[in-house]
Amino acid sequence: MPIFICTACGMQYAESAQPPAHCVICEEERQYVPPRGQTWTTLEALRGSHTNTFREYEKGVIGIGSTPAFAIGQRALLLRTGAGNILWDCIATLDEATVTLIQGLGGIDAIAISHPHFYTTMVEWAHAFTARIHLHAADRQWIMRNDPAIELWDGETRTLWDGVTLIRCGGHFEGGTVLHWAGGAAGSGVVCAGDILTVTTDRKWLSFMRSYPNFLPLSARTVERIGEALAPYAFDTIYGHYFDRVIAPHAKAVVEASVARYVAAVEGTRGYE
Repeated sequence: MPIFICTACGMQYAESAQPPAHCVICEEERQYVPPRGQTWTTLEALRGSHTNTFREYEKGVIGIGSTPAFAIGQRALLLRTGAGNILWDCIATLDEATVTLIQGLGGIDAIAISHPHFYTTMVEWAHAFTARIHLHAADRQWIMRNDPAIELWDGETRTLWDGVTLIRCGGHFEGGTVLHWAGGAAGSGVVCAGDILTVTTDRKWLSFMRSYPNFLPLSARTVERIGEALAPYAFDTIYGHYFDRVIAPHAKAVVEASVARYVAAVEGTRGYE
């Protein structure tokens, strides 16, 4: 039977003879159903209409994104750490060229995803590379295609291996996660943030939202907790969820300043009355 993919958010559902009646991800307040209504595709169809684009940001950090953009339009990251390769976040398009290229770079040992909007075809990626998928258990209800490759974790942090840590920040989703790579490709520490911490358009600040398309902010205390979760870690670069959304250097200082600015704005202090 077909395995349908929502064209608005990219979520892949379990096998079914007919497309799902609705997308529970899009109908939840953090996403939306487009004006045209809910439509569906399959991975086979995507392979005929989309390819993947690659960008090496620095040695060991490669961005992967669908061309033309599909659904939310995020790009994934392939992190080539000394202990293994990680796919951070996920995109829907997976074709033979992508598999061949990544296999030539050592494959994928683990998949970690910031939040449900980027789960997409994670099971297809896991099967292609015999990889485990690491998701925070707080977001288990949003898994639309279960598979033995999915491994749920609880708590505030999860070490994948030495120097690579998943950190639960919450905020956008209860299990909202970022990845910290201690050395990073340049040796000064990297945070892969998805849009749990979203890099702003000017690439000078970060912002934080419950729903980006529906403009629902987070509370000041929730954003302060995000800052507290990252405080113990050293990093100089933040990779957001689009190809051009990168902050470097001094990324940790940007997190601290952005948390303070956000709190001042929502509390109406320091010029934001």
